[in-house]
Amino acid sequence: MRKILQKLLSGFVIRMANKYSSRPQKKRVHDALSKLFNEIQKNPGKRGLTLNFTENDNFIIFSDQHKGARNFADDFGYAANNYQAALNYYNQQQFTFISLGDSEELWENTLDAVKKHNKSSFTIETEFLMRKAFVKIFGNHDLYWDNDPLAAYQLEKIYGEKLKVFEGIILTTTITDQPLSIFLTHGHQGDVASDGNWFSKWFVSRVWAPLQAYLRINPNTPAFSNQLKTVHNQLMYEWAAAQQSVLITGHTHQPVFNSLTHVERIYIKLDAARKANDNVEEEKLLAQLKKEKIMGAEIPSFTADKPNYFNAGCCCFSDGDITGLEITEGKIRLIKWGYRNDKSSRRMVLEETDLANLQHKV
Repeated sequence: MRKILQKLLSGFVIRMANKYSSRPQKKRVHDALSKLFNEIQKNPGKRGLTLNFTENDNFIIFSDQHKGARNFADDFGYAANNYQAALNYYNQQQFTFISLGDSEELWENTLDAVKKHNKSSFTIETEFLMRKAFVKIFGNHDLYWDNDPLAAYQLEKIYGEKLKVFEGIILTTTITDQPLSIFLTHGHQGDVASDGNWFSKWFVSRVWAPLQAYLRINPNTPAFSNQLKTVHNQLMYEWAAAQQSVLITGHTHQPVFNSLTHVERIYIKLDAARKANDNVEEEKLLAQLKKEKIMGAEIPSFTADKPNYFNAGCCCFSDGDITGLEITEGKIRLIKWGYRNDKSSRRMVLEETDLANLQHKV
């Protein structure tokens, strides 16, 4: 019976989940981003941090883990081993870890359940904190960290020491005597269905989570082609394009690099190869589409003139993959960690560019 209902209801359930999880409005999104950006600049340490860095500093940015209770509504469960392998790697390499929101799924679960079933992940995160190399940002699904009076107490119980959770962070650096700033926040701000909206929280916790658990549906497919998510990314890109700053967010679960989604970049390259009659490159790109299980994904309608918007994607894709962004060696990279055939984890670089390229075009 479950398999029959999966086939009949999966598409409808995912559409409803997307409808109630995101409903961005341009003015609200832009006003909220501007307000937070300006507040961090004027009052650093209150709503967000400002941190200067050099090419010798290393950052890994992961977002939207949605750590759950290891039931069939837990989107993170299958990706947990990749996440832990990645964090072990970056901790050994002395990276600073920026967790960009929705790390804990607290709309669907109690905090006690999340703590109970994610001890290994919390332990590895604690190792970053012990090095003073952990920045935790809240999102809409873990807004608890910002507005519950017991949040500080619970954080200290989890991590063994005090940890302040912020809404954003601004990284600043200088390249060839020219400044570059990078603004990071979860990206839910101004989204009617996400920014503290009681109905969305009720729908997710009381309707979506039980139905997802029964049907065993994870809506975070590797295709990255959901149109609604692209709309939200477009709004955030438009805000970033008007600023003298790079913007990095999460929230949509859709990786974006240099203001283009990963799917778009592949299809742009494929179109160029076909126009140039480059059969070797065409076959290579078609093989990449097949390997990444995005064959047949629709080309999203997304234009970008300035390459200063990035999205970390998520750590809860249905195939166990996680995506993130590295800032290291004077570069920014879109990376993916996935399982080999033997279920061991491996790191893959999907895209990279020099930070200097952003500086010249911001």
